[in-house]
Amino acid sequence: MSITQGTALITGASTGLGAVYADRLARRGHGLVLVARDAARMEALATRLRGETGVSIAIIPADLTAEADVARIEARLAQGDIDILINNAGMSLDGSVLENGPAEIARIVTLNVATPTRLAAAAAKAFVAQGEGAIVNIASVLALAPEMFDGIYSGTKAHLLNLSQAMSAQLSDKGVYTQAVLPGATRTEIWARSGKDVDAFPEGFVMEAGDLVDAALLGFDRRETVTIPPLPDMGQFDAMQQARAAMGPNLSKSKVAERYREAVAA
Repeated sequence: MSITQGTALITGASTGLGAVYADRLARRGHGLVLVARDAARMEALATRLRGETGVSIAIIPADLTAEADVARIEARLAQGDIDILINNAGMSLDGSVLENGPAEIARIVTLNVATPTRLAAAAAKAFVAQGEGAIVNIASVLALAPEMFDGIYSGTKAHLLNLSQAMSAQLSDKGVYTQAVLPGATRTEIWARSGKDVDAFPEGFVMEAGDLVDAALLGFDRRETVTIPPLPDMGQFDAMQQARAAMGPNLSKSKVAERYREAVAA
């Protein structure tokens, strides 16, 4: 089971992975604080889950690209009665850097990077004070595959993976568990919102949202730092981590590497 049957705050909770997390955590006995722009869909979800599980559910309509709304959620986390943060809200772009302008790029960086980082920081401070808590950051397998699709989205998800690994290393001994979840292609509304047809992918490529969240929660129960539900052999990720760690002693030196000392041909 989870840390306690306490309260989970879920961003992007009106649909997709956020709504599935709400369903699963409510059935585990957690109270919920649902955060998203679509109040009507959250209210419908909350009404159903209250009736089916009897848990307490609060709704906070919020645009997580708006400073005032982000500050409200930070303040809610600081109250000290939240046990789990599910940092799920995010977006993709329709097209690459060539088809998007400054406003679109600023919006995705705000929603996918700045806001979840701020909320993770607010939660971490509250959880350290409480002595326990869990932060789940929904990243993406594209954090490991920057050459695929546009580099903006994958870069934002690489940030969440990096943040999660750093927080895990720095906060686990303070009672804070941090998990990065890396979904592959998953059947949610993010595809239509970014102008993509999820059904255009090959057979066997797209995971159902319920299966993804169920696997992620198993990883949560196992206290995995990184959970990659579609990856059959986690040893491949572990080998990559070991190779990265092996570079560590050589990443900062007072002298330039010998391979950069060759004379430039005239």
